Amino acid sequence: MRQAINKASVQWRGGVEMAIFLNPSVSTTETTAIRSELSSTPGVKTYHFVDKPHAYTEFKEIFGGNNDIVSVLGVNDMPPSYRVVPTRAQDISQLGKQFVGQPGVLQVSYAKQEIDQLLHQFSQLRALGLFLAVGVMVGAVALIVNTIQLAIFARRREVAVMKLVGATNWFIRLPFMFEGLIHGIAGGIIAFAVTYGVRNTIASFVGNETVLGTRTLFVTPHEAVFTGILLLIVGAGVGALGSAFAIRRFLAV
Repeated sequence: MRQAINKASVQWRGGVEMAIFLNPSVSTTETTAIRSELSSTPGVKTYHFVDKPHAYTEFKEIFGGNNDIVSVLGVNDMPPSYRVVPTRAQDISQLGKQFVGQPGVLQVSYAKQEIDQLLHQFSQLRALGLFLAVGVMVGAVALIVNTIQLAIFARRREVAVMKLVGATNWFIRLPFMFEGLIHGIAGGIIAFAVTYGVRNTIASFVGNETVLGTRTLFVTPHEAVFTGILLLIVGAGVGALGSAFAIRRFLAV
């Protein structure tokens, strides 16, 4: 979800506080009129024009994980825009009202409003996600510890004999830690498969409609694989450490 939010903020790089999106069919006269007004408006520090090809490049970066949308819309469907950096950020709302409803203007968007809305929704879902993640991890550790303890209990006499003949704790501990590691990796693979399959469904819980009528947040397969690697590492670590914790009381002979 964090990856999706970072991608959704691509339009607001470089200190841009306001975007004036134009209709895809905007005329040259209307585009020039808006440029002239921006040039003569006090409070506009800098601005730049984003043409259709550049807008399409941004579009593919934002929606790269959704081939259905990317394949349907082309360069000519993209709304060009002016990206505005104000002299004072607190004046941006008043500045934007000046361009709302002008000929050729599709929508005026504000960086703070868009990003604050994303972050507000994200913080709520993150709190819920962390609560569920902690609960699942505690349950996973308990399950692994219980499984390993049952395995050790079934072999407690062998463990005791190995201790009596001089086997070190690590010599006894490693096979059980390896078993826990396998369980953890298996759990990580299952978690990755679920995350990969529903990544855009999860991301769609956050975000609002764009000027194209689509939701802003998508996660590419490459980004999902990065998350999957992290899940595998965490799963392996939880499995190995849980096993080490489970076996410690059986090593005191």
